[in-house]
Amino acid sequence: MTPAARHAAAITIIDDVLRGAPTERALTRWARASRFAGAKDREAVRDIVFSGVRRMRSAAALGGAKTGRGIVLGLLRVAGEDVEAIFSGQGHAPPPLSPEEASAGQSPMRRPERLDYPDWMDSLLDRALGSDLERIMALHQQRAPVGLRVNLARGSRETAAQSLQRDGVEIEIAPHVATALRVTSGAHVVSQSEAYQAGLIKIQDVGSQAGVALAAAHPGQRVLDFCAGGGGKALALSDALGGLGDVTAHDAHAQRVRDLPARARRADAKITVAPTLDALDTHGYDLVFVDAPCSGSGTWRRGPDAKWGFTLERLAHLIALQREILAQAQGFVRPGGVLVYATCSILCQENSEQVAAFTAAHKAFLLRDALDLKPNTYADGFFAARLEHTPQH
Repeated sequence: MTPAARHAAAITIIDDVLRGAPTERALTRWARASRFAGAKDREAVRDIVFSGVRRMRSAAALGGAKTGRGIVLGLLRVAGEDVEAIFSGQGHAPPPLSPEEASAGQSPMRRPERLDYPDWMDSLLDRALGSDLERIMALHQQRAPVGLRVNLARGSRETAAQSLQRDGVEIEIAPHVATALRVTSGAHVVSQSEAYQAGLIKIQDVGSQAGVALAAAHPGQRVLDFCAGGGGKALALSDALGGLGDVTAHDAHAQRVRDLPARARRADAKITVAPTLDALDTHGYDLVFVDAPCSGSGTWRRGPDAKWGFTLERLAHLIALQREILAQAQGFVRPGGVLVYATCSILCQENSEQVAAFTAAHKAFLLRDALDLKPNTYADGFFAARLEHTPQH
């Protein structure tokens, strides 16, 4: 496919997204109908489409319309590309620009439009990010970093990095997290690398790894991952135990953890899946990790669909759900144990304010440490609070 044909395909796919299709589904639908497209074509089209969804408002403003065509035109203008070479109308290229399109994109944009987020979130983000708002929301307009977690029981970060480099994956050592690497080039071959196949590395965002590190799980503990989802953090917690301890994984939606036993076997991890609350040990656990359902606002560059579908009503529902989950999870912490509350949100209402409300209602828990990681070049946004149960308090 020519560059122009790739942009024409992206226009079609973004129009599908604008009609309500999730981005991944729209891309899959196009790929199945376009068997002529090679791997490099599909990757290039995917990059254009995700850039368009991330920058939906600003690109539409620069392109003169909230359509696939307008958004792709806006992306080309952001990148300083030769617009007429893409919109040539020749072969499979999009038709040439109309006079209106040629002159579009001259009006100044308001901050939410320029930085691509819903208007109603402006005050919330201003409160959460303050003077860093412009920088952080500009990061959300870019592609997310690829983080890797090294299983230190199987080798060092340096060993993993050297192995990956031999397989064509360029790596940086991520700061502040002992298990973390960041991919700088060759992300598409990570899953075929020797390090991945041998279980030396797993794909996991650096922010999530920092949250697990804050939990400080150590050998001999009994650990409960209360909102386990796909089980990435349960596997990381199991690695931290070094084979000396037990991890139990539970999720309110049992189907989310159905693949975890197979993943645990491949990783030589000792993880028990508890499909219901009744299956949990009422005597309590040394560490209960709660990665609560949240807005995902720290991960919007990775999943931009969530940004555009987010509403004030959804936020209110999540805050109430988080409070309910915390109240439930604290009952499984043994006296003297630890409760870790975590989200991939950057919003105060889901993070510090939720912890403050919890400790006010549950006096036996004291906040001992917290992580408030904002999106950066290494990691998604991630929040975690380490709460210690103090029976004498």
